[in-house]
Amino acid sequence: MKEKILKVLDITFWKFILVGIVNTLVGTTVMFTAYNVFHLSYWISSASNYVVGSIVSYFLNKYFTFQDRQKSGKQIAIFVINITVCYGLAYGLAKPVVTWLLQNQSQSIKDNLSMLVGMGAFVVFNYIGQRLVVFRKK
Repeated sequence: MKEKILKVLDITFWKFILVGIVNTLVGTTVMFTAYNVFHLSYWISSASNYVVGSIVSYFLNKYFTFQDRQKSGKQIAIFVINITVCYGLAYGLAKPVVTWLLQNQSQSIKDNLSMLVGMGAFVVFNYIGQRLVVFRKK
């Protein structure tokens, strides 16, 4: 069991986390600015995070994290599908759960916390998808 955990938490995992920090700084700024400054909806604000962050993520993870050099339109399509599925799962689950837990809070508090919870869930789902599907070692 310990060996399996160490295999998952190898250098690739830590590179993914580093790329994630960069994406988080960029994407979170976009998302919370869209929601709190431009007053865009929960869905538009959170989606804008992943449009911007996904572009950065694809190139950093492809070349830095997973050191994948193949040129493939299919890989880009799988990456986009992975991001879309992870986004839908993470934010689709986060919003109703946080809304239920924080029933007596303002909509703004519920939406902001839902976006934070969605971000955390997205990281987990996305790592699994990128490592095991998108940039899988052949």
